[in-house]
Amino acid sequence: MGEAILNRLLRRLPKSGETPRNDKIKKFMNACIKKLAVFVSGGGTNMENLVLKIREQRLPYEAAIVICDKPGAKALERAARLGVETKLIDRDLFASKEFFEQAIVAELEKHAVDFIALAGFMRILSADFVNRYSGRLINIHPSYLPAFPGGHAIADAFKARPLEAGTGVTVHFVTPAVDAGPVILQRKVPLLPDDTLETFEARIHAAEYEIYPEALRRLAQDRA
Repeated sequence: MGEAILNRLLRRLPKSGETPRNDKIKKFMNACIKKLAVFVSGGGTNMENLVLKIREQRLPYEAAIVICDKPGAKALERAARLGVETKLIDRDLFASKEFFEQAIVAELEKHAVDFIALAGFMRILSADFVNRYSGRLINIHPSYLPAFPGGHAIADAFKARPLEAGTGVTVHFVTPAVDAGPVILQRKVPLLPDDTLETFEARIHAAEYEIYPEALRRLAQDRA
């Protein structure tokens, strides 16, 4: 960890007349690190950004596992290149969503995961799964919710061109109602009159890369 983070952790150690031993400091620091699973289905750029922030010691997490539901997804290659453990859990190989999610739960329990970040995971999870991880399961959505929920938010916003209402990015807790959970952090990204879909999408993604790590940082602080 960086010196500033270490100093904050040291200030939280029980006060005594003795300098804490290195093993005690290490144990305390490890207890503050949260294990993060990232769920992906596609390119994995948001996942890659989170892992890099963790590697730069800018987030108090361990990238414990990347779980992907799509064979051949670029995200698997990105995660492997970063040295993060991956697990492909192909939905098509399971007879039901229940069995599919049981396989995911087994992997999460194996890695003792504290939080789950959905990063382009294109499946709707069951209410049972969501409730099991209530308060620990978060998602990033490319709109300023509640506007433009669903799987095509950027294209929908571009077509609607809500210049006054604004568009943006939202990080929220996942609930059984899709894209309706409590907001953790939001940022507006205006749709400019001369935007193309490509330029608008690029600015949305740039905002995602800033807001998702910040939301995770705040979440870790709140749960420390």
